[in-house]
Amino acid sequence: MVLLFRLRLLTLLLAALGGIMLHPAAARAQGGEVQTVWRLLDYVAVDYAGAVSGGRVTSTTEYAEMTEFSATIRTGIAALPSNPGRARLIAEAQGLEAAIASKAAPEAVAQKARALASDLLAAYPVPLAPAKAPDPARGAALYAENCASCHGAKGDGHGPQTIGMDPPPIAFTDAERARKRSLFALYQVIDQGLDGTAMQSFAHLPSEDRWALSAYVGGFAFKDTVAGERIWKTDPALRQRFPDLQAFTSMTPEALGRAIGQDKADAVIAYLRANPQALRPPTPASLAVAREKLAQSLAAYRAGDRRGAEQLALSAYLDGFEPLEPVLTARDATLMARIEGAMGEFRTAIGRGEPADVLASKSAVIEGLFTDAETVLSPDAASDASTFIGALTILLREGLEALLIVVAMIAFLRKADRPEVLSYVHGGWIAALIAGGATWAVATYAISISGASRELTEGFGSLFAAVVLVSVGIWMHGKSHAESWQRYIREALGKALSRRSAWFLFGLAFLVVYREAFETILFFAALAAQGRGSVIAAGAATAVAVLAVVAWAMLRYSRSLPIGKFFAYSSVLIAILAVVLAGKGTAALQEAGLIDITPVAHVPRLSMLGIFPSLQPLLLQFLALAILWLGFWYNGRKHAAASAAAE
Repeated sequence: MVLLFRLRLLTLLLAALGGIMLHPAAARAQGGEVQTVWRLLDYVAVDYAGAVSGGRVTSTTEYAEMTEFSATIRTGIAALPSNPGRARLIAEAQGLEAAIASKAAPEAVAQKARALASDLLAAYPVPLAPAKAPDPARGAALYAENCASCHGAKGDGHGPQTIGMDPPPIAFTDAERARKRSLFALYQVIDQGLDGTAMQSFAHLPSEDRWALSAYVGGFAFKDTVAGERIWKTDPALRQRFPDLQAFTSMTPEALGRAIGQDKADAVIAYLRANPQALRPPTPASLAVAREKLAQSLAAYRAGDRRGAEQLALSAYLDGFEPLEPVLTARDATLMARIEGAMGEFRTAIGRGEPADVLASKSAVIEGLFTDAETVLSPDAASDASTFIGALTILLREGLEALLIVVAMIAFLRKADRPEVLSYVHGGWIAALIAGGATWAVATYAISISGASRELTEGFGSLFAAVVLVSVGIWMHGKSHAESWQRYIREALGKALSRRSAWFLFGLAFLVVYREAFETILFFAALAAQGRGSVIAAGAATAVAVLAVVAWAMLRYSRSLPIGKFFAYSSVLIAILAVVLAGKGTAALQEAGLIDITPVAHVPRLSMLGIFPSLQPLLLQFLALAILWLGFWYNGRKHAAASAAAE
């Protein structure tokens, strides 16, 4: 069945070798020549078992092909350009030829052929893989359009057009045969077709389509993707066997089975061929962008392009490092803060026009921190415990701010005996969660949220919430005296809450919850990309339970508080949150490059409290404190004057 196709391969190889002998001055390693030798080795590894068994020839025709192919492999390698590894390759080819001549066991011949194929690619690198991970959905569409009529919709070789075909189409569901074929071998058949059969060449398809089709076809015999995903995500040593797409396309299931067991290998192959995107480089590859931009920034600064250096330094953070911030924060918040601060200092040094050597030293510090980050971000560094704690702390940290404000509003309405307005508050935070889910869907399936967009959303959202909370805090403080509260109830509450204030409460609940939901979703999306979905869910569920207990306790004990104390405590809480959000919002706008950074020595970085070692956030926090102090002072004087008049 495959004799004519093999003869065609042999003819192509001999023609290529003849061209080399006729033009010795132009002799060089052409990708086609190396690929042809590689294909012959693949055929020997797979089909020798059909020629020899137990030291005896079982098929004279097949054995003659194996003998001829082994000689062609040796002469083909010998005709390749001089290379330090060529002599060893020739010796391996001679060993393979001798093994076939002596009718060695199929396992031994296959091992020699595979080893020689691997060494060939090491000595004469050629692209045997696609530029990017194949698209299984595209492969399925191509298969239905071009292949299903012969090979069957299920890949079993029983398509509607198979009647009278001789030989019949291959059954891709044949696991025994499929285990011997790499995706590259399938790609070559799709590319060249099979002479003497109905299998035509699909070389007219773009290369990425042929790869997509080979990945889809190669998955018919392997279906246990669930087990494969579990094994892939929990076995670091296994992931090291697939450092790139070339390892993925050249690895046969049989070869992987010899290393980890055939059942596990079949499951892993099923998962990877159905989900090639799982082979994307891990997070350290993203730091290459940060490193590249940082180096370009330093080079631009040395060349006198200060503006370009500033833009490149900002891009190094927003495009190269900021996308990794969620996972790094979950695993090592201290290291994340150090890198964030160091990159901010680098941008500040550019703005100040400091000597290039100073910038170079700061860049070297950042490079060292990047190396530490790569170690922390490595998939092997993650554990169930660290993932659980990361999910728990992220949701607790981000959810607590929103919870305190929403619960304070709910408690306020209960104190005011206005339960009909509670629906506005509940509607606000529920709408925020729905909007957060929509943000996740858009960021995952439609567009990518850039680092700048994320920082701007956080920054402006935080500052707007801080302005609102300052006014709310001063208002609440003014109602902390019982007589002031009663007067307010009589004069304005019913009217205000029946009109604009109800929608104001809706807007405030939406704003504070969406801001936290937006950041939380981005953090969890980054964690989910690392795997361990069940552990992340457990951490999130634990955080939700803790937040529920906090909400219950606040609502439970706020009922028993006298109205004056309730408003006094609530005003202080809201004032603190306003100051925290003022610092966070300013820092986010600094990270987006909208506000300059002026470092302040001896100020700790306490991001949870909104405190950063930079002048701008501190100034805005002091401004918020000053406005709150003036508001509280004015409320005190107003109350004292009212009390004096009453006497």
